[in-house]
Amino acid sequence: MTTPRFELRSTVLGTPDPRGLASFYRALLDWDLIEEEDDWVVLKPRGNRDGTGLSFQLEERHVPPTWPAAEGDQQMQLHLDIGVEDLAEGEARALALGAAAAPFQPQDDVRVMLDPAGHPFCLFELG
Repeated sequence: MTTPRFELRSTVLGTPDPRGLASFYRALLDWDLIEEEDDWVVLKPRGNRDGTGLSFQLEERHVPPTWPAAEGDQQMQLHLDIGVEDLAEGEARALALGAAAAPFQPQDDVRVMLDPAGHPFCLFELG
């Protein structure tokens, strides 16, 4: 029996507003819009339609995770690590696009941010 080929194509984020959240990440990452429907949007790195991307799925009952989570809180299931050339400029750009800084920042060289749907993501300076 041969092993089937597997290929990760996308990380999917649930949100009550797929188009809005996709617009945030499209502006932040400067990625291409590949597919857009009311309940599903796909972004891919510029010029790489076959690469791994981000997708946004309608979740009408989306509950944003709490970070860091306390007992009984909706826990974060995953987060995105996003490299940026200048951390302060990257944080300012993310804030201008609608992100919020998480109240707890565990490291000086990483900024934990919350996207408009409340998903945590980390900005770090590329080295």
